[in-house]
Amino acid sequence: MNDTMKTILEHKSIRKFQNKEIDESILNQILEAASRGSTTGNMQVYSIIVTRNEEHKKKIWEFHFKQNMVLEAPLLLTFCADFNRFNKWCEQRDAVPGYDNFLSFTTAAIDALLAAQNAAIAAESYGLGICYLGTTTYNADKIAEYLKCPKGVVPITTVVIGYPAETPGLTDRLPLEGIIHDEFYRDYASDDIDRIYKEKEALPLTAALLEENQLATLAQIFTQKRYTKKDNVFFSKSFLNFIRKQGFMNHDE
Repeated sequence: MNDTMKTILEHKSIRKFQNKEIDESILNQILEAASRGSTTGNMQVYSIIVTRNEEHKKKIWEFHFKQNMVLEAPLLLTFCADFNRFNKWCEQRDAVPGYDNFLSFTTAAIDALLAAQNAAIAAESYGLGICYLGTTTYNADKIAEYLKCPKGVVPITTVVIGYPAETPGLTDRLPLEGIIHDEFYRDYASDDIDRIYKEKEALPLTAALLEENQLATLAQIFTQKRYTKKDNVFFSKSFLNFIRKQGFMNHDE
């Protein structure tokens, strides 16, 4: 197994960090790696906002539901879908951009996530720990306002980076059978679902969660505690309204 595969297969989400700064040369390598990620049409319609200032982190911490890893990690990278720069380039070169639609937002969001994954792998190759913050899209409007993102820019994900102060085990994953389809999508029968989720449902961690939450199944923990319909609808409306405000919902010719 080569070093790159080892880095990928040994990925762990780190939520506790040492009070140790990241050397500027390492940061530059991480950012360079991010810039080399795949991108639609070589447009690179994303931007990365680097946060290291402690006062700024304290403010951003509030938008991420006060998760302490935001304060502990010496480095935050906020990855944004960004057509602002590309649109300005088009206009300054006598070209009329047509990227104020949802497809363009999706294109830019994919670009941002590809860059984020490259940055994460690069960081881990230097012995750093990382964790993605899914809360970025929950409060994208507040994060964008604080980070002074103009129209055409939408925060998509944030990656906290630092030297680990914990050594967690590998997080469980579904067997490949559960996510791989050969040639065509094959829908899941009831016995497929039972088999695919059997190991996850049998974990000691699952048993502890069921006892703690007084629920019958792991699926109920997801639907009733972690990602409820009420919360999903609320944050979906908020995010869609913000995407519209940022200029990505024009579907007229």
